[in-house]
Amino acid sequence: MTSCYGFLRVASGVPKVNVADCEANAQHIVECIEKACLNDVQLLVMPELCVTGYTCGDLFGQSALLRGALNAIEFIAKSTSERNIAVVVGAPIAYGGRLYNCAVMICGGKVVGVVPKTYIPNYREFYEKRWFASSATLPAEASIVVGGNEVPFGCDVLFAIGDAKVACEICEDLWAPLPPSTQAAVNGANVIVNLSATNELVGKHDRLMELIRHQSGSCLAAYIYSSCGYGESTTDLVFAGNAIVAEMGEVIDMGKRFCTDEQLVIADIDIERINNARMISSSFGDSTAVLSADYCLVTLDVDDNICRRGDLRRRVEKNPFVPADDEKLHRRCEEIFNIQTEGLMRRLRHTRVSSLVIGVSGGLDSTLALLIAERAFHRLGYDNRNIIGITMPGFGTSDRTLSNALSLMRAMGITIKEIPIRDAVMQHFKDIEHSSDVHDATYENSQARERTQILMDCANKYNGIVLGTGDLSELALGWATYNGDHMSMYGVNAGIAKTLVKYLVKWIAENVAVEAWGEASRVTLLDIVDTPISPELTPTDAQGNIKQKTEDLVGPYELHDFFIYNMLVYGYSPRKIYFLAKNAFDGEYDAATLKKWLTTFCRRFFAQQFKRSCLPDGPKVGAISLSPRGDWRMPSDACAALWLKECENLD
Repeated sequence: MTSCYGFLRVASGVPKVNVADCEANAQHIVECIEKACLNDVQLLVMPELCVTGYTCGDLFGQSALLRGALNAIEFIAKSTSERNIAVVVGAPIAYGGRLYNCAVMICGGKVVGVVPKTYIPNYREFYEKRWFASSATLPAEASIVVGGNEVPFGCDVLFAIGDAKVACEICEDLWAPLPPSTQAAVNGANVIVNLSATNELVGKHDRLMELIRHQSGSCLAAYIYSSCGYGESTTDLVFAGNAIVAEMGEVIDMGKRFCTDEQLVIADIDIERINNARMISSSFGDSTAVLSADYCLVTLDVDDNICRRGDLRRRVEKNPFVPADDEKLHRRCEEIFNIQTEGLMRRLRHTRVSSLVIGVSGGLDSTLALLIAERAFHRLGYDNRNIIGITMPGFGTSDRTLSNALSLMRAMGITIKEIPIRDAVMQHFKDIEHSSDVHDATYENSQARERTQILMDCANKYNGIVLGTGDLSELALGWATYNGDHMSMYGVNAGIAKTLVKYLVKWIAENVAVEAWGEASRVTLLDIVDTPISPELTPTDAQGNIKQKTEDLVGPYELHDFFIYNMLVYGYSPRKIYFLAKNAFDGEYDAATLKKWLTTFCRRFFAQQFKRSCLPDGPKVGAISLSPRGDWRMPSDACAALWLKECENLD
């Protein structure tokens, strides 16, 4: 079975090899198997023809070599008899008067299936047709006797390890226009292994990486690639030893090239993630009608062995919305900035309004929305004075946020209006008979709705639209006042998680601000980035500092964004999210804290759907949108009982 959290532990191995020395090669392979077992590997993949060596040339026509290969396979198989692992090795196998370049699946002390190579290269440095036949020459439902056992033989064989379905292809198969793995994938294979002997040429490795990423992405599968290395003949070619594990377009781990030592690259691939992605991909499902075929399924006896906490062999991103690589983060921010800007430009042109109204608090979200508004006006050639930036100081407005809001608006040259809301809200409290000393939801929401009324009425007055500022994280948690800051004519931040908003504002400060609005704007933006996140709806402290901090009330946004991403993108349950969070935030949050805020998230996410069911328009910019017209369609009265019960039972 696969792991109880949906993971399969795999390894790509590059063993030592002596060309044509099957006995020595088998011993090296067994040593790799032993190392893999010490690391609880469930599936180990070895290179193409590793039992004999890929570069044997015309020795493949020698009976001694072929007998040696079969003996080596039996030796390797016996080494697995008491081990909890499946191993794929490359070897030449004779059948029906032809020789085939094969992937041999071994498990439980015996060979359980053999998959021959389909596309036999015979160009430039390759002469494989001199020795090997294609799988296309085999009869349907072929079988072969190896080690005294009759097993399936063909490229139409899949191997099951719990929820994982493994298909094999060999080297050139990946480079073909229609790789065997494509057909295998749409017929159930979610793990592809490639036994290869790719030689090194200038620029070839980059192309190889592109192919692996593409194939694992288009097939919605994991891809384990193992290529022969040091020890192969260098008479005419050099083999660098590639060990690569990819999953759905992303390289999970890889070894070093040109390494003279054996390699074993171990990673946990997420079968649940793959299967969930396939369920929601209509294109993937439709492909089965085009490439449907009958496959033989061989079930392998490999047990679960990686359920232990803290033993996950893959990187779990703490901030899934924010790339860890600086260059990638720069590209991501630039792309999102342009998506937001173009979305607003189109809305402004379509509505033919002469102005745009935005509430500017000096917080992160309203700052980002204002920056997008100014860039949209700049690109459209509109006058910045037609951006009406309105500050609406209330009971909790701090000097810091108000000062930053005014400073930024002045730098941009927009129209500034300051409309305090205290008197209006106090009159409202009097009208509805609510004490201003009671700082409850009525106290807070009255301020939010008063501000929204001002923005809407000003939009009417100035023939404009109200630009929304709320972000994806707030929408997921329902951290918005219904028909208050929840409402606008266009929500430019609706697709951006809170953790990413901070990086976007910082990116704009460092890459756009000075040239666009001067050095002072950069300083202001960086101070906004460092300001605590707050709705500023309850009074400040005696020194005028922010006292109401959102993350103290609703929980850390870095946790909620982690929960949002893993639940909505991957469809994970609370139990798996909790497991991943313990790995990602090890040493930062204890288990009780993770459980508390995950429970809060699940409760709020379900309870607050009614706010998302009537969202204003807004652009999708990443993997998730909560728009009822876009990615997320959920009834407002859906029950959270299953999720909350699972949270309750977490330990």
